[in-house]
Amino acid sequence: MTADTPAAASSASGQPAADAPERDGGRSYLRIATEEAFAPPELITMWRDMIDRGTCDDPGFLSLVGFYTGARSERAAFVFDRLQDLGERRLADMDATGIDRQIISLTAPGTQVLGTGDAVAMATLANDRLAEACRQYPDRFSGLTAVAPQDPGSAAKEIERGHRELGFKGVIINSHTHGEYLDNTKFWPIFEAAEALGTPIYLHPTTPPAAMIGPLLEAGLDGAIYGFAVETGMHVLRIITSGVFDRFPGLKLVVGHLGEALPFWLYRLDYMHAATVRAQRYESMQPIARKPSDYLRDNVWVTTSGVAWAPAIMFCRDVLGPDRVLYAMDYPYEYVADEVTAQDNLPVDAAALKAFFQTNAERVFDL
Repeated sequence: MTADTPAAASSASGQPAADAPERDGGRSYLRIATEEAFAPPELITMWRDMIDRGTCDDPGFLSLVGFYTGARSERAAFVFDRLQDLGERRLADMDATGIDRQIISLTAPGTQVLGTGDAVAMATLANDRLAEACRQYPDRFSGLTAVAPQDPGSAAKEIERGHRELGFKGVIINSHTHGEYLDNTKFWPIFEAAEALGTPIYLHPTTPPAAMIGPLLEAGLDGAIYGFAVETGMHVLRIITSGVFDRFPGLKLVVGHLGEALPFWLYRLDYMHAATVRAQRYESMQPIARKPSDYLRDNVWVTTSGVAWAPAIMFCRDVLGPDRVLYAMDYPYEYVADEVTAQDNLPVDAAALKAFFQTNAERVFDL
């Protein structure tokens, strides 16, 4: 993303998205962007305070948040300012690129670098703030529930509150929490709550934890260029190989950036997982009911956030199924009008294009 983004459209009102095809020359589908970020100013202030007081020594946090809250480069300023907006500026950016609805979620690292008490309080605040914006612009914004995995019981209750009281359409978890991953059974109340409510979990990247980040950070590869995919792809595999989907067969997981490269590894994942289980090489890798690729096809959906590249999109549609691939922009980290047009021109028929941009998202997120 660069800051030389399109000029905002003249109208930034909360005009119903249903009118979008008429506003866009008769387009026969809505564009629903499914991985779009925000952060309340109170959380950003808390992050800054952690950096200023030196109370967080996580190198990934310092690299990611330190850049966006400290550097005033053109890119950092563009992203930082828009993360905090849930009103006219965001709507203007959507109108300028023809986005009819955003599914909005708390940006990485979210609450997951905080202490437990602060994390629970900040998740509640963020959810209340986002719910207010969704009520104000019900035809343009939908939200995902932020949680504090540090307290799995509280997180499960917040998932239920988000679903039943706030009208949210899923759950956002920004990957690891202080270096711990959701395959640990102590976190499974989160999966239990999401499965019971039929609400998807969007597993979003964050920077790798301290035990993993060293070689990536020293080469400048710890963020979206590569480190995000390595860390979050591993997280998805930990969930699969630990038997989470055997225990929670109705659980729905959404993963951005075309599945963090996992669709391209399906053959090798199946082969090496089977070989490793047979060899009894690791106590942590026990048999699961199905092949890893089966869970990726049946329990996981992928979005195109940050990967507006037709060959990769078409490959994922081919190996996972066209109903498993959804459009996303990755706003405000990636905001390029030409990327929207490129995906409008995917080599598929009109019905498939409508599913990609609209009806797959409506089905997965129960819009």
